[in-house]
Amino acid sequence: MPQIVEDLAVSGAFVVWVYLSLRMAGLELGSIVATSAVFTGIVVFSMQETLGNILGGVAVQLDNSIRIGDWVRLDDITGRVVEVRWRFTAIETRNRETVIVPNSFLMKNRFTILGSRADEEIRWRRWVWFNISLEHPPTRVCEVLGRALHNADIPLVAREPAPTVVLMDLLNGYGRYAVRYFLTDPKIDDPTDSLVREHCHAALARHGMCIAVPQEERLLISEDDAWRRALQSSELERRRTALARVEIFSVLTEAERNILATHLVPAPFVAGAVMTHQGDVAHWLYLIISGEADVWSESPDKPRQLIATLRSGDVFGEMGMLTGAARSATVTAKTHVDCYRLDKAGLAEILAARPGIAAELSEVLAKRRAELERLRAGNGAGHDESGESILGRIRGFFSLGD
Repeated sequence: MPQIVEDLAVSGAFVVWVYLSLRMAGLELGSIVATSAVFTGIVVFSMQETLGNILGGVAVQLDNSIRIGDWVRLDDITGRVVEVRWRFTAIETRNRETVIVPNSFLMKNRFTILGSRADEEIRWRRWVWFNISLEHPPTRVCEVLGRALHNADIPLVAREPAPTVVLMDLLNGYGRYAVRYFLTDPKIDDPTDSLVREHCHAALARHGMCIAVPQEERLLISEDDAWRRALQSSELERRRTALARVEIFSVLTEAERNILATHLVPAPFVAGAVMTHQGDVAHWLYLIISGEADVWSESPDKPRQLIATLRSGDVFGEMGMLTGAARSATVTAKTHVDCYRLDKAGLAEILAARPGIAAELSEVLAKRRAELERLRAGNGAGHDESGESILGRIRGFFSLGD
């Protein structure tokens, strides 16, 4: 039972008890009321605000306008209804503040209930904004952000309705995009917005799309060029060091690894993002610099199975880059992952100069493929592919001939 009904019932019972007690004592209330009409008018006039709050509270409860537990927005206040009393309604904000709103105010003004009451759980649509340079086609931007949010497992972001990305405006040199998603717990609004921004920013970075920023012209002094060259040299050394730790590139010379280093592209992923999906075709591999990623085996008739966890220095996707094969497993970011991506063009330059290296790469791939198949089979006997078979696929994919 709502608290206001209990309060009014107790108050009504008290008034009836007073009336009956006075009657039994021989006091006639009718004559008192008739001779004190002015006094009664003054009392009623002075209590009109209180009566308005009482009647407002009754109306709110009877027409079910607000229920305890509802998330509401009133002017600049957003919070959860925790109590409806005869005089006021209490709203608790996300800052742990309790706002007391007179019931008469609710009756006279408009307020918003977050989410639809037709849904079993709250789903509140949120808007996250991005400014992206117009050098990137809007269709491509919406596709990249939409796919990233569809594949990511972000807490409190509803799967249905699915997140959407729309181009809202074309301004001076950039497009203004809105990422719209449905939040299942209004209490965790800003942190969830932050996670959505992180996933979107990482997806944009993976595809070479930059956030639009105000452009300024500045005078650069000569030291800036030297600093920039030092920075580029440091980044190149970081890439060479990362490549030297990879088993499949151990057969390359230092000069060949230097060539590959120039083709590496930064590819960050946010925790929960799908880095590769089983069955997809993509001609590149990923080299993990920091973070952890889970490798999953997916089957229509079996639940998803965790095969392994990749860490700094591990690579995946090498079969796709070297043979053009479809992804044999799904890889998801367990934590925030920083990695480099290497495409087919980077290795094609080396194979064209030294085709014989393909045989050495095929043996390393055969070994790694056998390890993956054993993990997929639960450390049992898996299906192994010979180095000769993989070598033939490499030659065909890179058109090396026999």
